Amino acid sequence: MSERILVVAHNHPDLHPGGTEIFAHDLFKAYQRAGNKAMFLGAVNRLHRDAHPGTSFQTIGTASDEVLLWSGHFDRFSMSQIDLYGVVPDLTALLQDFRPDVVHLHHLLLIGAEFPALVKRILPKCRIVMTLHDYYSICAHDGLMAQTGSGQRCMSSSPDACHRCFPDIPVDRFLLREHHLKTHFAYVDKFVAPSRFLMERYIKWGIDPAKIEVIQNGRPLATPAPFRTPHEGRRSSFGYFGNINPWKGMKVLLDASRRLIGSGLDFELRVHGAALYQSDAFTAEIDQMFAETDSHVLRMGAYEREDVGRLMAAVDWVVMPSIWWENAPLVIQEAQMHRRPVITSGIGGMGEAVRDGVDGLHVLPGDAADLAGVMRRCAEDPGLWRRLSAATAPPPSIDAVAGRYLNLMNTGSTLSSTSTGVAPSTVAA
Repeated sequence: MSERILVVAHNHPDLHPGGTEIFAHDLFKAYQRAGNKAMFLGAVNRLHRDAHPGTSFQTIGTASDEVLLWSGHFDRFSMSQIDLYGVVPDLTALLQDFRPDVVHLHHLLLIGAEFPALVKRILPKCRIVMTLHDYYSICAHDGLMAQTGSGQRCMSSSPDACHRCFPDIPVDRFLLREHHLKTHFAYVDKFVAPSRFLMERYIKWGIDPAKIEVIQNGRPLATPAPFRTPHEGRRSSFGYFGNINPWKGMKVLLDASRRLIGSGLDFELRVHGAALYQSDAFTAEIDQMFAETDSHVLRMGAYEREDVGRLMAAVDWVVMPSIWWENAPLVIQEAQMHRRPVITSGIGGMGEAVRDGVDGLHVLPGDAADLAGVMRRCAEDPGLWRRLSAATAPPPSIDAVAGRYLNLMNTGSTLSSTSTGVAPSTVAA
C-alpha cells in the first residue's frame, strides 16, 4: 500500500553530511523507490543558512520534494521550538498541504520536541515513527552521555547527576526537562533504535519496551573497492574516516601512531575528515600532534560520499577509536561495505557492529597503548587481515531497511489517549 511519508531530520546531508542526515535522506529516497510519495524536511539554523523574511521554508537544490525549515530560534536545553509565531504556523500549513499518513522523525533538534504533538493535533490519524540516533533526550551534554569534566561515560541519567555536570543549572530544571520530553514522546507511536545498546538506554530512561525495537541502519549498495597490493605481504595501511572532534578519539589515534613511530613500525595512517566547528584549543593540539607524526600520518582532509570507495582502496584497515557511546556509526558500515576490517572501541553500538576477532578487533576506549598494540598486531600478521576481511559482511541494503520500516508503519498500533509510552521520572542520586 502506497503511503505519504514525511521524513524529518535536523539537517540535510548536502549541508551537514552527518550519519543521521545521510541515513534519513537515503531512507527517504528508498521510500520513493518503493512507490510511496515522500517528502524530506531538514531543519537548519544560521550555521548553514540565513533566514528568509516572510517564510520559514527554503529550497535545497532543484528538488521540489526536499525542503529546509529555518529554525534559528531554538532552545537546545529543553529541545523546544520557541518561534511560535513563525515556525509553528508554517509547519501547520505544511502538514495540512502534504497530509502525510506517516511522519518519520529522526531527531528533535531544531524541529522541536513539540512537533509530534502538533502532528497529532493537525492529523490525528497520522502515525509517527521516531528513530533514536543518539542520546540527546537523555543527556543535555550534546547527547554524549559523558561527564563534562572528566569525560567519564554515563550509563544512565538523573536530575542530580546532570546537575553535577552543569552546576549552574538547578536540579529542578533537569527534572522539568525530562518531564517535558517524555510528555511529547507520548505522541510517538513507535520508536526504533539502530543498536541494542541505545535501545536499552532509552528503556532504562523510561520508554515502554513494547514500543521500541531494533532495526539496523542500512546503506545503498556499492561495489566493494579493490584491495590494495600489500608491500612485502604486510597489511599496514590504516584509514580514519569521519568528523574530527574530541569525542571521536583522534588524540588517542595520533598518540598511538606516535608510539608506533617510536617503536620503528613501518605503517601508514591516512586521516580523512575535517575538524569543523571545533575549539581553537582542540585544533591547535591536534595540529601539533599531526606535525609530530607526519612521517607516517597523512592528513587527507575532507571528502565527499562518492569518494569513499576510491579512498578505501588505499587502506587495509579502518580505525574508529571513539571514546563515547557511538550508536550506529556510518563509517563502520562503509568499511564493511568495502570489506575492510574495523578496529574500534568495544563499547556501545560500535561493539555490536564489529565482532571482536571475527570481522574486526576491539580496543579499550581512550587507551593509546592498547590501540598501538592492536595496530602493531594487524600490521605484522597478514593472516589476521585475510581471516577478518573474509568474514566481513556488507550492511543491510537501504531498500531492505526501508521495507522493514514500511512494515512497521503498517502494523504498528496507534497509542491510546491514556497511554504515555514512557515511565514517569524519578529523582535519583
